[in-house]
Amino acid sequence: MPFNPFNEKPEKTISFENWKQLNSIPYDKNATDAYTKVRIILMNGTEFESQWFLRNMSRHVTDNDLRRDLAVVRRQEQQQQKKISSLKPKDESILEHTIAYEQLAVDLTALMAQNEPDDYVRKALDFALLEDFDHLYRYADLLEMDMGIKAEKLVGKYTEIMPGRPTVSEHRYPLDDIKRRIDNRTASPLTKLHAMIITAAEQQTMNYYMNQANFYDLSDLGRKLYNEIAMIEEQHVSMYESLCDSSTTWLECMLMHEYTECYLYYSMMQDECDERIKKIWEDILRQEINHLHNAARLLRKYEGKEWQQVIPDGNFPELISFSTMSENNKNYVRKVLKNTVNNTADRETWINVDKLPETADFFKYNKKVNGNVCAVASHKVIDKFIMEAGEDYRFQEKEHPVKCLRCRKEDNVNVGRIKMGNNCGASCDK
Repeated sequence: MPFNPFNEKPEKTISFENWKQLNSIPYDKNATDAYTKVRIILMNGTEFESQWFLRNMSRHVTDNDLRRDLAVVRRQEQQQQKKISSLKPKDESILEHTIAYEQLAVDLTALMAQNEPDDYVRKALDFALLEDFDHLYRYADLLEMDMGIKAEKLVGKYTEIMPGRPTVSEHRYPLDDIKRRIDNRTASPLTKLHAMIITAAEQQTMNYYMNQANFYDLSDLGRKLYNEIAMIEEQHVSMYESLCDSSTTWLECMLMHEYTECYLYYSMMQDECDERIKKIWEDILRQEINHLHNAARLLRKYEGKEWQQVIPDGNFPELISFSTMSENNKNYVRKVLKNTVNNTADRETWINVDKLPETADFFKYNKKVNGNVCAVASHKVIDKFIMEAGEDYRFQEKEHPVKCLRCRKEDNVNVGRIKMGNNCGASCDK
């Protein structure tokens, strides 16, 4: 049966919880399903996005009654975030948690891309997918090297671990990150949801790396890897947020945010295999339905608009389901790798790097930032691992779909970075 949160009866008032209710019992990092960890990170990021948005909105409206309404909702959103965040156990290291972040980025992007009706938005998802996929590979090798832990165990073997578009190839000039925005008047409900969800998820990853990079204490190389990948996450946020329709009013956007939260909590509730965590999703969904109806009330009061003018059909489209998409995701990532690994960004579009003019901003910026490619952290992690172990660490179920990335004794840093034609090229000019 379709679920429409606007048809649900909201609670009369927004209620708050005490410390005992907010301090959730952490999950067992060794026993909890990998996708439960992924859902927790996704919903924590969703609450971060809510905070960012509501605080910025409060700074840009003048009516104090409206700002008080925002403060009440924002406080409960803060409590929700604390309940979710406290699920992370203290014995889970920064790097172990990072593997879950990148698994989320890969599998969330892949499953949304497969369902995305807008070809342009799908291409944006495909593009960043290959970069997050490579980040997972780099962090996984660091994990094995610094902690002796195989990442395949952490990802539950739901997600393959092997090179994507090499991270050194991902550093692009800022102008190339900005894409065409969607039009909320004509975009499908799923496209609007996807744009908001992926922006929040990548923003959460960017924030995590910005804050955690220099707390990594196992190696200086690891600290440098976090700083490098944090810069790519910034690029991803720039790209994804540029897809969102920036012509909407603050209150229209607030309604869309609350609708998106309802959609996500309902999806997580339907998908969750841990009954204790599922109860948390159910409880917060009830609170978010209340927030949604409150946003509709504020839209009517201050702009004279009904919610149907922003969201014509309140019924949820196809839900997000990690548990049913693992095999599909693996096959999809392989297909995107095979077809687009050499792509880079060129203003509002994407292009095979072989077709870029020599004067393109991409080449100048990438050379400036990377300098000597052999000294770049993302390459050095793999290069060091290969020197110590004889070959890199991977978890792949069959041969890599890209011939240039099959060699496990050398890290290819030319794919997607320099013009190679049909050749793989030497990985590093020493």
